[in-house]
Amino acid sequence: MLRLSEIFKLLSDETRLRIVILLKEDELCVCELCGVLELSQPKVSKHLAKLKDKGLVDSRRDEQYIYYSLSIQNKIIDTMIQEIINNKEEFQSLNKDLLRLKNKNLYSGKI
Repeated sequence: MLRLSEIFKLLSDETRLRIVILLKEDELCVCELCGVLELSQPKVSKHLAKLKDKGLVDSRRDEQYIYYSLSIQNKIIDTMIQEIINNKEEFQSLNKDLLRLKNKNLYSGKI
């Protein structure tokens, strides 16, 4: 199990925090994350690898795509992430990410 300080260190990077917030909302592949985050595939993949290596993210293969989902076992961290989502208006980049995710899901028929 990761120490709390290790989790906070991982989540102190804005991109990794944004990825975790998005994966709290939905299971996503790298290409979907790149579209929502407006970042390159290598950058997103690098951050996903760190999160997966520390056990915060799981993955599953579906044909040619690998889908990522959140795997946080710590209730404190899970609650903290949910509180950030509940107060997303206070965080401009996260709010934009969640709106892009919602629009992507509306377009794809997921909602």
